[in-house]
Amino acid sequence: VQLQASGGGLVQAGGSLRLSCAASGRTASNYFRGWGWFRQAPGKEREFVAAVFGRGGTTYYADSVKGRFTISRDNAKNTLSLQMNSLKPGDTAVYYCAADNTLIMSSVRSVSAYDYWGKGTLVTVSS
Repeated sequence: VQLQASGGGLVQAGGSLRLSCAASGRTASNYFRGWGWFRQAPGKEREFVAAVFGRGGTTYYADSVKGRFTISRDNAKNTLSLQMNSLKPGDTAVYYCAADNTLIMSSVRSVSAYDYWGKGTLVTVSS
């Protein structure tokens, strides 16, 4: 399975971007129990941003993005999106999408819980 993230770019503080992630490959038609967005700023560890879990699509957010970012998925198309509004310079990072077939609810925020990762897309927010 390959995940491809897109939609990154340069935006001014207060602006918006929409990231997308598409799955392809051997199990592209399978259902992923959980999808997530993570980000990694220079010199920092990869951190959780948002996740969507289970058939009901329960969403989870990091406190730093709650109220500004919205995660959504399309199970039929095996795609994931992240709408990012009111962007701040602190949101600057490479954003990665991730997916997993066996994810459990208690692990949605854990980097190590996801088997499939995209290559990342750079988001730069200028002040």
